[in-house]
Amino acid sequence: MKERLGKVCKDSIFEMEGHFVWCGTQTKGDDGLYYLYFSFWPKGEDFYEGWVKYSKVGYAVSDNPYGGFRYRGIALEGSGHGWDADVIHNPSVIRQDGKYYMYYMGNYGDGSYWTHRNHQRIGVAVAEHPAGPWTHSETPVVDITPNSFDSLMTSNPSVTRGGDGRFYMIYKAVSAEGELPRGGAVVCGMAVADHPLGPFRKYGKPILQNPENDWSVEDAFIWFENGRFYCLAKDFHGYFTKAGKNQVALFECEDGISWQPAEHTLAYTRHLTWEDGTDFEVRHLERPQLYLEDGKPVCLRSACALYEEAASPAPAQGSATRSLAACAALESTPISHTFNICIPIVKSKTD
Repeated sequence: MKERLGKVCKDSIFEMEGHFVWCGTQTKGDDGLYYLYFSFWPKGEDFYEGWVKYSKVGYAVSDNPYGGFRYRGIALEGSGHGWDADVIHNPSVIRQDGKYYMYYMGNYGDGSYWTHRNHQRIGVAVAEHPAGPWTHSETPVVDITPNSFDSLMTSNPSVTRGGDGRFYMIYKAVSAEGELPRGGAVVCGMAVADHPLGPFRKYGKPILQNPENDWSVEDAFIWFENGRFYCLAKDFHGYFTKAGKNQVALFECEDGISWQPAEHTLAYTRHLTWEDGTDFEVRHLERPQLYLEDGKPVCLRSACALYEEAASPAPAQGSATRSLAACAALESTPISHTFNICIPIVKSKTD
C-alpha cells in the first residue's frame, strides 16, 4: 500500500480552530463538488475523554478531492433521545443508487467516560443530497449480541459493496467478558446485508483478532477492488505488521470473511512526505478511509495528531524523524492539535 501513496500538499490539511478534528470520509455530489465529513468536538476537555461525550459530524466542501475544503456546517449530531442521543462519531459514507448512506457510531450516557463508551452502537443515516438533511437510524443497524464477542459495544463501521452485490460491514467489537467497565477483547466483526439500510446479518465470530493480546485491531476500512476485498486496520501491538505499536496493517481476502495479512502487511508508517520532498512524522495517523471513484482509490483520508513539540503540520526543513526513545517520551504528553489530511493515491499501471 505504501508504494501507492503520493506526496502531500499543505492545502490538504483540514482543521478547525478551538476543536479537535478526527474521522474523515469523503464523497462526490452530482453538483461536481466533493464533500468531506469529519468528527469534531471542543477542546475544553482532554482529547481522549472528549470524543466519546461531545463528538458530532461536520462537513466541508471543495471542488478538489485533494484539498481546499471549507467548513459548511453540522451534518449529523446527537438525536437528543434514545440510543444515539448524545454523540455521533466514526462517520463512513458510501453512495448507492443516487442516495448517500453515512454509517456512524452513536451513544448516550451520564457524562462519564465509561457509560458513553459502553453505550456505543452502530447506526446509518440516509440523505438525498450530500449536504443533507440526514435521517438518523431509529434503532442501531448493528447492535450488541449478548454472550458474544460484541456483547458490550459496537463501533467503527466501514461498508463496501462486494462483487455479489451485497453490502459488507466491518466493525469494531468489544466483549462484556472481562473486568468491567473496560470489558474484554477488542476485535473486528463482519455483518452483511442486501441493502445499505440492512438488515445486517452478523458472521457470528471475530474476523480480525490478535491471538497474543486482547487489544487486537480497530479503525478498519474495507473496500472491494479488482475482484478482492481489502482492509486497512490499526494494529495495536504490531502483531501483524512486526513494525511496532499502532501501525496500520493491510489485509485481503476473496469472500469478505477469511481475512489474511497481505504479502506486504505494513500498509504505511506515520511519516508523511510533503510536496517539497521533506518528511514529517505525526504522533497518530489513524482512522484510514479511502475515497474511491469507479472502484479505484483516489486518495487516503486519515486523522492526525501532532507531537506537542510541533506547532504546526506545515512542512519543516529537513527530516522530522525522531528516535524511538524520543517518541516514547512524547507519547505521554497531552494532545492539543489534530487535523484531517488527504494523501493522494498514485495510479498503478493497470488503473
